[in-house]
Amino acid sequence: MRQLPSFSGLTAFYAAARHGTLTAAAQELNVSQPAVSRRIAALEADLGCNLFDRSRKPVRMTQFGRDLLRALHGGFGQIETAVAQIRQAAQTRVVTVTAPSGFVAFWLIPRLGELEDAFPELSIRIISQEYGEAARPGDVVIRFGLSSEGVAEEARLLGEEVFPVASPLYLDRRGIDPARPDLSHSTLLTMEAARTHWHDWPSWFEETGQAMPKTAKVLDFSSYSMVVNAGLAGQGVCLCWDGVLDSFLETGAMVRLGGVGAISARGYFGRMRDGLAAEPEVREILDWIVEMGAK
Repeated sequence: MRQLPSFSGLTAFYAAARHGTLTAAAQELNVSQPAVSRRIAALEADLGCNLFDRSRKPVRMTQFGRDLLRALHGGFGQIETAVAQIRQAAQTRVVTVTAPSGFVAFWLIPRLGELEDAFPELSIRIISQEYGEAARPGDVVIRFGLSSEGVAEEARLLGEEVFPVASPLYLDRRGIDPARPDLSHSTLLTMEAARTHWHDWPSWFEETGQAMPKTAKVLDFSSYSMVVNAGLAGQGVCLCWDGVLDSFLETGAMVRLGGVGAISARGYFGRMRDGLAAEPEVREILDWIVEMGAK
């Protein structure tokens, strides 16, 4: 069983590292400067290393100190976010929607005006997160992946078809006919995580009964938002889940290539956070998202 250091030592170190002085840390924690110094010394003794290099002035953090500060930034940051949400929720009717960044950027944000008009009495908070990040609390939780058996009242939000899209700028520059696209010399935009939880290009070609062109260039990104932005900038062809990029397809900023698409069991799914079934506004928000996704 792992044993954490004392919380008072961690908070003293975190305050001192952020402010740069023991005096400022003591003011924040409402204790004396010697008390802060003692807590940090006790923490160093517990860890068996120095967190600050005191051999020169001004005092600087050691590599151990920088590593610990980086970890505390993430942990305390999540605590601060949760506390702020709890405080605000206690004062106003707030519904938090947590969703992957691509869903937020390309599906939810274009519909925020309609969402606010539908629920004028609610304050709606949107939390965007990348695949692989630690899950953040949300009243309505939207995720990407396979359907989870046994998860109560989880609904699929968008369609199952996956197809290629590109900007008219890219198609004109490469001389590609969108009705009969030849992707053999195209730049295919994808993301790192696609190999494990999304459709990447090899799996899409295989699913549609085609061979992956060996002459095509693959450009890899770390998020779907970056993939789409590169596509909008005319840098290549990207894959689109049915319903995600409708706003771009409707305006002509993106064009669907050909009529062939792959059908995937993966997709976006929405549910209420556990224990919130009795909150009517949360159910109403989820129902609204499900209804809009079905249009």
